[in-house]
Amino acid sequence: MSFVKVAYVDESGDDGPHGSQSYALGCVIVDSAEWAETFDGLIAFRRFVRARFDIPVRAELKANYLLRNGGPLRACPLSEIARFKLYRGCMRVQPKLGVSTFAVVIDKRAAISKFEQERATSDIAWEYLLQRLERSFRGTEVLLFHDEGDPVTIRKRVRKARRAGSAGSAFGTGLLQVPFRNLLDDAIERDSRQSFFVQLADLAAYAAFRRIYPPPQREVPIVPQGMWDELGAARMAAVRNLQRYPGPVGIVPGP
Repeated sequence: MSFVKVAYVDESGDDGPHGSQSYALGCVIVDSAEWAETFDGLIAFRRFVRARFDIPVRAELKANYLLRNGGPLRACPLSEIARFKLYRGCMRVQPKLGVSTFAVVIDKRAAISKFEQERATSDIAWEYLLQRLERSFRGTEVLLFHDEGDPVTIRKRVRKARRAGSAGSAFGTGLLQVPFRNLLDDAIERDSRQSFFVQLADLAAYAAFRRIYPPPQREVPIVPQGMWDELGAARMAAVRNLQRYPGPVGIVPGP
């Protein structure tokens, strides 16, 4: 029987030369053979969240909402400590669900300097993400979902990776042309409001950003620097050679 890796992707930060310090992509991966069981576990977690924080099961939980009491939290704001615990719970549940999670965090200033604004920061991040998926799951088919945004551009990036691809920048010297042949069809756009897995990818992306760029000091940080590490065994160490490039487990830095 052939199984598929289902990858869900969302971003954190903006793509322009100003604004956020970085541009990050979070990726949450589920085995197709275990998808239904994993989804049931996620539903059970969201029911726990409803009982503990009075947040509807189908409410969208994203980093921006937890940071600012936005979205579904606006009608009934939570304290800072409650939002910290809720965010932490969303990270800690991922190893219990058996998913694998990694992130790409691009330093925008370094990217602009290196590429002289010839490439969008998001283009670099997607290239790194697709490289890691190809290297990590050779011989296994991958189906990719992403949050709504710019489906045309993402489709072009995915098709380019399938046709030509590249790898090697984080694993040694030189650049290899490695087509991502096992990537199924085009990436599929999903409304994050309708996908718990895309929401987890969003939370992972922001936590990865804060792991590289610690937040300002405050009495109760919603997302402290160590929030990424709450993922524990869900972090994909394989996405970077930690002996050659030590750093946070499961985070690919760039450029």
